[in-house]
Amino acid sequence: MPTSLKSLIESRRFERLVTVLILINAVTLGLETVPTVMADFGAVLGTIDFLLLLAFTVELAARFAVYRTRFFHDPWRIFDLLVVGIAWLPATGNLSVLRALRILRVFRMAGMVPSLRRVVGGLIAALPGMGSIMLLLTLVFYVFSVMATKLFGADFPDWFGSIPASAYSLFQIMTLESWSMGIVRPVMEVYPLAWMFFIPFIVCTTFTVLNLFIGIIVSAMQSEHEATATAEREALHSDNATILEELRALRAEIAALRRTGNGA
Repeated sequence: MPTSLKSLIESRRFERLVTVLILINAVTLGLETVPTVMADFGAVLGTIDFLLLLAFTVELAARFAVYRTRFFHDPWRIFDLLVVGIAWLPATGNLSVLRALRILRVFRMAGMVPSLRRVVGGLIAALPGMGSIMLLLTLVFYVFSVMATKLFGADFPDWFGSIPASAYSLFQIMTLESWSMGIVRPVMEVYPLAWMFFIPFIVCTTFTVLNLFIGIIVSAMQSEHEATATAEREALHSDNATILEELRALRAEIAALRRTGNGA
């Protein structure tokens, strides 16, 4: 029974079925946010959500029955367990906030679809490099925030009156959201040379540091792809070696049978 159950939960059809159920659940959870739909079909959506939750629970129970303690060796299975466990919490009091986290079930698709799994693996592999860039970006923001507070804080206290206010304004400038007409040009009306401060900041952050994020992520994705390709080649080589060994053994058996026939 465990062997047949393992072959079932590891089959492609089962994975596709779970993926379809996750998509259906994503749609129902979205419809639950529409008041008119809830007024007409609230009971039906609630029933579907409960049945899907029950199906996910049975799926996790089956995986636990197959893998036992190895169930907790896979981070994706632990994530699935937490998400499904949160969904079983009663929607009362402060726990109603946790019930909103049911939508996290949609992220299970990242563990079910191999291509998404590789993308997530690449992002996780990029975290150390991204951490270093975040530290660099923090230092840049702190230096420019102190400078902006000292330079423009007296005349523009709402934008640059303190280091946190300056950091938030500089973050808006870094995203290029209304940076010119909204902040920089009004500042330049009082300080005509203010562009000498803001332009280098944009070059350092938007066009340099943020592009480093992209470079690290692309490099991590490439490494993840190469690792997957290498694993597939090794598996193919191992299969070929097994087939060759079986062919050699078959030839040896045929030769032995021929010798036996000739001797007879």
